[in-house]
Amino acid sequence: MYDLVIRGGTLVDGTGAPSRHADVAIDGDQVVAVGNDLGEARREIDAAGLLVTPGWVDIHTHYDGQVTWDPHLTPSGWNGVTTVVMGNCGVGFAPVRPGQEDFLIQLMEGVEDIPGTALAAGIDWQWESFPEYLDAIDRMPRSIDVGAQIPHGAVRAYVMGERGAKNEKAEPEDIIAMAKIVKEGLEAGALGFTTSRTMLHRAKDGEVVPGTYAVDDEVMGIGRMLGEVGHGVFEVASDLAPEGAELEWMSRLGKETGRPVTFACLQNPIDGDQWKRLLEIVDRDAAEGGCLTPQVAQRPAGLLFGFDSSLHPFRLKPSFSPLTELPSQERLEVLARPEIRNAIIEEESRDGNIPGVAALVTTAWRMMYPLGDPPNYEPGPENSVEARAAAAGVSPAEFAYDLMLRGELLYMPFLGYADGDLEAIRSMMAHEKAVFGLSDGGAHCALVCDASMPTFLLTYWARDREKGERFPIEWIVERQTKRTAEFYGMRDRGVVAPGMKADVNVIDFDALHIHGPKMVWDLPAEGKRLIQEIDGYRYTIKSGEVTYDGGKPTGALPGKLVRGPQPAPS
Repeated sequence: MYDLVIRGGTLVDGTGAPSRHADVAIDGDQVVAVGNDLGEARREIDAAGLLVTPGWVDIHTHYDGQVTWDPHLTPSGWNGVTTVVMGNCGVGFAPVRPGQEDFLIQLMEGVEDIPGTALAAGIDWQWESFPEYLDAIDRMPRSIDVGAQIPHGAVRAYVMGERGAKNEKAEPEDIIAMAKIVKEGLEAGALGFTTSRTMLHRAKDGEVVPGTYAVDDEVMGIGRMLGEVGHGVFEVASDLAPEGAELEWMSRLGKETGRPVTFACLQNPIDGDQWKRLLEIVDRDAAEGGCLTPQVAQRPAGLLFGFDSSLHPFRLKPSFSPLTELPSQERLEVLARPEIRNAIIEEESRDGNIPGVAALVTTAWRMMYPLGDPPNYEPGPENSVEARAAAAGVSPAEFAYDLMLRGELLYMPFLGYADGDLEAIRSMMAHEKAVFGLSDGGAHCALVCDASMPTFLLTYWARDREKGERFPIEWIVERQTKRTAEFYGMRDRGVVAPGMKADVNVIDFDALHIHGPKMVWDLPAEGKRLIQEIDGYRYTIKSGEVTYDGGKPTGALPGKLVRGPQPAPS
């Protein structure tokens, strides 16, 4: 008798093979049989009319702090994700010297917009070294498996202290010491090493992430440890400026070590065709036996603006500044006063020379759209704030202000929407070397809400898109399960087949729905974050145990730390 049989569902097994009607039998933490008319079980799930898929494997998250207090790693847990990889973009919480904790908190807060008060209240620092960090998170039960990567920022600060934090050049002995730490972390079970080389990633004090300006000797010296140990991914968050020089050292590292080197491949709003050149470089690298891997998003990297967001078009107006510390509802009441409304709309921002993103946020009304509920992630130009305001006979600032005052969100698709549609993203997704990532689960709490991307793959790319081609559901599932799992060496999951880990979703495909984002204050110390509620996941099963039933946690906590590569079943 089996422990569990899922009967009568439409199986999309993660291999890319055509979907089929099949039962799935589970014993312990493994799938043991797939077929028809399987025997009796202690528990059965009627999946007639439902999809049965592997659990999603999300390789780009930032749960490095949240993993120490949240057993469900929400919102990823709500989206059928059964394995996450964290430690991306060169930021994390190990290694850490005693007394250095606040530095790593303000680094994570600045780069990933996770409230520092929540991190300070939530993290119980039970480690110094990276292996000790792994041991600490291994001790906590959870409903989801977790893999960790070693962050360059923490390693550099640990070895070089203030010199590392201020991005001074690493001396040969510094590189040797950092490489040793990375090797020890990989041997203890880290899934890779990550670094940041973008001006957008800044600590709360305005400094870029330690390692941003690291020279070739440093990144190559550290990266060689992946080849020496024989596993792991080297992940890079880079401005790719200049793109040729950046991708040259990445390509060289991949060829020398044989390990994947992945970088964020996104459509630049200024140079809308850069992604095409990047993929041409990837193709040349592949033809030469290289390991360059573009990591692509499945919808634009979009900013969400409400009056509770950490940034919005009115955030830098002088009359708004005194209101930032007010409770949300009280602030809305003040903002509704005609004299306050008029002052904020008419004022100039405090700094007329605001650089970068902030300048766009205050003026680029043609790039902002009412998000709506259900959210529209591929809006047309006629739906922009600029166009809607013109149709209403008001200024864009008035239209945006009043919409936000009603509690609605503005959506600014910043990366991946230079052409006003998702065709560039679709082309990047379809590239044979691409790996799906960049959901940033757990991060950008008050400005971005993209942890629902695994669900978006099914709702939009396989079912709902009308403005262009969709993808076959079998292909979509394979790319978010088998492909992402194998990329990080986890060959024991991502496919529903005998011997594989019993990580399974049972989904009402027709009812699968992503609600509009909303702000909640449910992090430690009442920290705020944007969340999206999800309908349609009937069951999520992790290692053979039902962890979610009807979208609600059951209390089962079978999740573990993934230590290093996991072999495929024999």
